[in-house]
Amino acid sequence: MTALAPTHGGYEANELHEVLHRACTTVGLSNANARLLRGHTNAVVALTEVPVVVKIARRGTPPSNVARTVQFVEWLISRDFPTVQLHPVKQPVVIDGHAVTFWTYLPQPSYSVTAQQLAKPLRALHNLPEPPVQLPVHDNIGAIHKSLSAITSLTSEDRGFLFGRAKRLADELGKVDFAFPATAIQGDPQHRNALHHPSGQPVLCDWDTAAHGQPEWDLVTVEVHCRRFGYGREHYEAFAGAYGYDVTHWPGYRVLRDIRELRMITTNARKVAHSPASLPELVRRIEGLRSEDDCLQWNIL
Repeated sequence: MTALAPTHGGYEANELHEVLHRACTTVGLSNANARLLRGHTNAVVALTEVPVVVKIARRGTPPSNVARTVQFVEWLISRDFPTVQLHPVKQPVVIDGHAVTFWTYLPQPSYSVTAQQLAKPLRALHNLPEPPVQLPVHDNIGAIHKSLSAITSLTSEDRGFLFGRAKRLADELGKVDFAFPATAIQGDPQHRNALHHPSGQPVLCDWDTAAHGQPEWDLVTVEVHCRRFGYGREHYEAFAGAYGYDVTHWPGYRVLRDIRELRMITTNARKVAHSPASLPELVRRIEGLRSEDDCLQWNIL
């Protein structure tokens, strides 16, 4: 297997290799010459002998959470929803408490799925009936506080600023009047959580954050990614036009936007121990919040 850095998914290289090897052996696959695709959150590895992607859930992820994700995706597939397909084996496979899942590998071009292409599958998701899987309630504020409690790499001044911002936004969220009823949401829809498909219709992937919540959270997330990661307003407007709703014109937009950005920062700050090179970028983002720079472009972590 290609050499892995010791921090992917929270695993040291030897341990990650061992979990991968044992999981693949369990389902009759070979991990020879496997290559890492992603590692900042989960460890995502492409096998070379078969078109399969293996996802090793981040260290500490309860296997029951991964099992729920598998059940939800199986339901989506049963409804012909445009999602990446599960590899046909019984899963998740649990190795020493670490949950592993297997997915169909889709070769990708050099360019990502556009925001506009996310609109159709997201709208379809938001209009599905209640799934037979009890999804967790979407709770950005709770996730922010959980991350803040685990952060050790920021100064006390920065942590105090983030705690204060979280408290203020939690108070403001309580006054928000949502436009749409709660439904199944993707939780983190963005350009890298969708894949090009041979059919020409992109498919959604990375369902770890699927939850029960207001669709506005998904719509705000797309807008944040367009604005913060250099895609631009035009890119977002194409998405809003295709979806049929522009969340930036909704009175609750700024509160949800600020909460979503704060969650992105605090989540990454919690992972700094495993990705120390990301610290300067996080400090830069925090300074941007302090100066209320809504247009500061962020570097992808």
